[in-house]
Amino acid sequence: MSERGYRTRRSDGVTNGGVSFWYGQTGIPSRGPALPGDRTADVCIVGAGLTGLWTAYFLATWQPDLRIVVLEKEFAGFGASGRNGGWLSAELAGNRERYAATGGRAGVVALTRAMERAVDDVIDVCAREDIDADIVKNGVLHVARSEPQLARMKAALASNADWGIGEDHERPLTRREVHDRVRVEGALGAIYSPHCARVQPAKLVRGIADAVRGLGVTIFEGTEVTRIAPGRAVTPFGVVRADTVLRCLEGYTAGVAGARREWLPMNSSMVATEPLPGDVWDEIGWNGAELVGDAANAYSYAQRTADGRIAMGGRGVPYRYASRTDTDGITQDRTISSLAAILHSQFPATQDVPLAHAWCGVLGVPRDWCASVALDPATGLGWAGGYVGSGLTTTHLAGRTLADLVLRRDTELTRLPWTNRRVRGWEPEPLRWLGVRAMYLLYREADRREATGLRRPSRITRVANLLTGR
Repeated sequence: MSERGYRTRRSDGVTNGGVSFWYGQTGIPSRGPALPGDRTADVCIVGAGLTGLWTAYFLATWQPDLRIVVLEKEFAGFGASGRNGGWLSAELAGNRERYAATGGRAGVVALTRAMERAVDDVIDVCAREDIDADIVKNGVLHVARSEPQLARMKAALASNADWGIGEDHERPLTRREVHDRVRVEGALGAIYSPHCARVQPAKLVRGIADAVRGLGVTIFEGTEVTRIAPGRAVTPFGVVRADTVLRCLEGYTAGVAGARREWLPMNSSMVATEPLPGDVWDEIGWNGAELVGDAANAYSYAQRTADGRIAMGGRGVPYRYASRTDTDGITQDRTISSLAAILHSQFPATQDVPLAHAWCGVLGVPRDWCASVALDPATGLGWAGGYVGSGLTTTHLAGRTLADLVLRRDTELTRLPWTNRRVRGWEPEPLRWLGVRAMYLLYREADRREATGLRRPSRITRVANLLTGR
């Protein structure tokens, strides 16, 4: 284990932390060298998660003579890029109406189609760069397990039709069609999208990091950036001076001076089981690699891993006061118990299958819950993020868009409605802690009521959305 990767082992044998289960499979990488002193570059990228790595990949591919430096506090892929649920999906972060305010209805459709293409683009890059990330593209199911969830599902499909997004993007499945793919207890129907692939996140991000290094990009690890300003990124080891400085920190943005209220670091937690016996898989009937989520307000997400486990995630403690983040993925015992309960409720056959690993991480949430990509030509400062948990594909699209902006290209990506959006910051503490805590208390109460006989979605959900501007 490297100098990072602290973990604990519970009395029931569950490994807690160690960054993530995915790194438990691959091994935690040793840090590369830190910044040795002051340096000059053409482009300085702050953060070696997938946003920063994809940006570096496209810049170095399209203009190989660029001097590109990436600065990373831990190791490449330490954050959400190596901890997520492995959903390479075309799901768009945020509210369509807010994107439409910038780019109109046509802009929303264009962004949706760009996300669909990005799923295949990631798969193509992995094939080209010989990255084995356990990728299988079998689509994703969002399963409704109650009448209110079914009503939300139908409303989402009606909204797609209103926006001119047809069944090639998402389509309904009947109870029987869901059962034929995966036997989720109590399933009444589902929305299915073909635009999703299963991924092993640590293998993906480490593969992209290796490809970036192979293109001549320098990644300095163990190098925290404490301040970003026009023309420079300041670290304890020296200053990197560059015409363009890109902030690609997503859920860790609050750690940079002056950015504490830009994006809120929302926590998400996961558990992974031991490999399921064959008879348990026979009972569940999950023979493909479809991703599976539910339609609850405090929703869950799951994948069947390449080695025959179920990895499932959801909200634990959603936000820590003053934008604090976890220590190497260690999550709370009550969160582990909650996720285990969801797993057993959806798949009762897993009741006797032990959990192997639990972990958590943070994702970036803007005040309006919509992602953005931006570059200010006057200052040379740029950023991308705010993916609200839908970042595995979005990072790729954001990286391509940032690269276009840096190279001053006018492309269909730079004209997408998320480009150069400005969003106000979050409220100061304790207001943002109180607001987020209240939101998830309300969502959980809405889910509790919906699970006990309501025929329509709980009105509490609307109150929670109004409270936070979601």
